[in-house]
Amino acid sequence: MEENDFVAIWLEETGNPAIERLSQLNLAVAAKAAAAIANNELTEQDLAIALDVNPDEIKRWLTGRHTFSMTIITEIAAKLEVLPE
Repeated sequence: MEENDFVAIWLEETGNPAIERLSQLNLAVAAKAAAAIANNELTEQDLAIALDVNPDEIKRWLTGRHTFSMTIITEIAAKLEVLPE
């Protein structure tokens, strides 16, 4: 971080509520998707087909190596019939 990067300094000190909320939604949706898969309610392949994404992307989502956009969070929640908290 540059010494005069005031935006980065401000975000580091105060945080960003929008980013924090998106992070919480990411974790909630990933947990619900993983639980649905673990409970044999669906497979990773089923979710990939329902969302029209590559199955490898589902694996990245579930291992935390990929973050969700609000669009994907909404789509996953609809497919799993859950609302992220």
